[in-house]
Amino acid sequence: MKVIHAGLIALLAVPAASAQVPVEDRASREPAIQQSQQRTGAAYRELQQAQYESKLAGQELLNAREAQRAAQQQADEMKRRLDAANKALAAARQKETQARKRYDESLGAVDRAFQKPSTK
Repeated sequence: MKVIHAGLIALLAVPAASAQVPVEDRASREPAIQQSQQRTGAAYRELQQAQYESKLAGQELLNAREAQRAAQQQADEMKRRLDAANKALAAARQKETQARKRYDESLGAVDRAFQKPSTK
């Protein structure tokens, strides 16, 4: 920022210094002075545009970081839910296996009961 102010002060100082130069010298240097002032103005506008774009890019980075953080939190929550669902499925399958085993044992007992001859 100090460089910008120094450049603007230099631009303002040029006309004051040229006021002391003879008219012939000043007239011959006027186009060069104007070109320099125009280039300086254009460079300053470019600087302002670059600063603006830098600020936008910085804000975009902050937004992307926040979105990534939120997505990570959501992914972590989904992972917890997935793990819980996997646990519940494993428990349900184990329960099913145990129930099937008890059913098969009961069915076998019924079959054996029908196959035994009566002792009467």
